[in-house]
Amino acid sequence: MLEGYNYEFLTNIAKDPGSHHYIGIDNPDLKAVISRFSPDAILIYGWAYKSHLSTMRYFKGKIPLWFRGDSTLIDEKRSFKDIARTLFLKWVYKNIDKAFYVGSANKAYFEKFGLKPGQLKFAPHAIDNDRFVMDRFDETQTLRNKLGIVDGEILVLFAGKLERKKSPDLLSQAFLELNTNDVHLLFVGNGELEEQLKALALRQAQGDNKIHFIDFQNQTQMPLIYQACNLFVLPSQGPGETWGLAVNEAMAAGRAVLVSDKVGCASDLVYRGQNGDIFRSNDLNDLKSKLSKLLSDPSKLEQMGIKSKHIISDWNIDKQVRIFLKTLND
Repeated sequence: MLEGYNYEFLTNIAKDPGSHHYIGIDNPDLKAVISRFSPDAILIYGWAYKSHLSTMRYFKGKIPLWFRGDSTLIDEKRSFKDIARTLFLKWVYKNIDKAFYVGSANKAYFEKFGLKPGQLKFAPHAIDNDRFVMDRFDETQTLRNKLGIVDGEILVLFAGKLERKKSPDLLSQAFLELNTNDVHLLFVGNGELEEQLKALALRQAQGDNKIHFIDFQNQTQMPLIYQACNLFVLPSQGPGETWGLAVNEAMAAGRAVLVSDKVGCASDLVYRGQNGDIFRSNDLNDLKSKLSKLLSDPSKLEQMGIKSKHIISDWNIDKQVRIFLKTLND
């Protein structure tokens, strides 16, 4: 990941280093290093770290400040705390010159906190599509055979942390209540709900195990896992599912997608009835209804997967880079 360009690591003096809290990234020599480098612009990913925010404030008006983040208003609640947060974020974003929004929900977020149309540029949230497009047919067949899935059966996939905000338990419950023949469910990942999900699957199996589990997988394995499934589901209830790049991955692999309305990418990537559907977050009945409809027509699922691949082809890293370069040269 570090090949092809110059880079430099800076000393982090944080007592508890890491991206899990504000003072976890503290680089006292950052401003001096940037000044010596004399860049034409500074691109900052996120403000919620000591070094990032102090850099934004220090270089305001000196060097063009570009910002990249994927926050949305999807989980916003009206309260006194929200009013205070709004005032604070308007102050934060006064420091930047341009923001590169990842999608429509992210654009609305930046607009709320004071950024004007001339400051906003669309640069799509993207993955390395080519890795997921590459045909892994033989490996996918091996995986399906290992799971006991025969030709003609449908495989539904959840891939991600088995945690409450992603609601894998809601998907498991919907799957079990539908009790659909010739359909399997695969969970790929680990997390706090793992044992609970496995225990529920075991109780319901009754000699016909159609819920499968695979531990967290390296990114090299994920393309074949997506290609082994027929439908990818991301049932997140939030907060914090600001985008859901797993949806990009599934679509690049040519798969239909079903997501909750709390998933940030839903309004941009999911075309209802064309490449999948969107259900109301934490609504079991709506999830069951949408899931049942999608599973009822395997040939339509295949067509939806083709549509997914077409839609996501324009959400790519090359386009993102071209937008950065064009902005720099304008």
